[in-house]
Amino acid sequence: MRIWVVGLGTVGRWLLRALDSQREELERRYGLAPVVVGVATARHGFVYRPDGLDLGSVLRLAEAGRPLAHHPGVRHWPKALAGLRETEADLLAEVTQSPPADGEPGYAHMREALRRGLPVATSNKWPVALHGVELLELARAKGAAFRAESTVMSGTPVLSALTRGLAGATPLGLRGSLNATANLILSEMAAGTSYEDALAAAQSAGLAERDPSADVEGHDTVAKTMILSALVFGKELRPEQVARRGITGLGDEVREAASSGRRVRLVATLEPSGGGELAARVEPIALPADDPLANVDGVMNAVVCRADPVGEVTIIGPGAGPKLAGQGVLSDLIAIGGR
Repeated sequence: MRIWVVGLGTVGRWLLRALDSQREELERRYGLAPVVVGVATARHGFVYRPDGLDLGSVLRLAEAGRPLAHHPGVRHWPKALAGLRETEADLLAEVTQSPPADGEPGYAHMREALRRGLPVATSNKWPVALHGVELLELARAKGAAFRAESTVMSGTPVLSALTRGLAGATPLGLRGSLNATANLILSEMAAGTSYEDALAAAQSAGLAERDPSADVEGHDTVAKTMILSALVFGKELRPEQVARRGITGLGDEVREAASSGRRVRLVATLEPSGGGELAARVEPIALPADDPLANVDGVMNAVVCRADPVGEVTIIGPGAGPKLAGQGVLSDLIAIGGR
């Protein structure tokens, strides 16, 4: 299988190392023989070698901040999209981080591959959040796989479980604790730590960014809620259709909930609202102790889905980190190209 990898951040580099170090194991266990023929970064553009790139050389160049065009024997384009349009592969692994305004350029990369009937595996949240229904319909029309496991709960297989594992069942509603940073902060606050100290600890652990607003104000959870709506329910939402409240300023609420045996969690909710529409919310909720979401601590995430005729299904697992996100993409590659 010839693969393009677009994006060489922490997830992309992890994926390349896994494809390089696990080459024999992937072929033995799954019948997957990956050959990375193209890689791209926003800074250094796209490079391509039809007989395969030396992944060790690519990683050394990327980690040193040197141009990818220094790899021997490659063709080079200044932009990934131009390179994709003029080269050949069997699959696109799109692991960039496109912004929430329009999901570009990741959206264009995925659309280009799917338009040509090539499968896509991605960890890039906002293109799927904003255009998930369209991308899935294009994939179906072209007979190509479209997988985005890492966009929700990283390496924990929630999307494949809710779409393929429950194939034939009808999803009725969904609740989830989907942001590891928010969950860790709320767990620490319930134990008596101040919001400021809990946030600082999350930043020190590498979970929260220097600007933590995407996590603590709920924007990241909004994106994941939109993805679940698109890929599980087949309903595309705009960000403004998801009511949102973050976790800043919740000190008193968290302490009061803890004193009465409840736990505050940042909860994403998708519920039917009549006429085939979905009501979507992201908000902190004080949950009773017997609620599955109340007992998910630290960096763990969880989704509770109601489906007919199955009933209630709960999926719990870790939900953050480049290794887990990379593992989710690798799992998608195996699902697409393995035997």
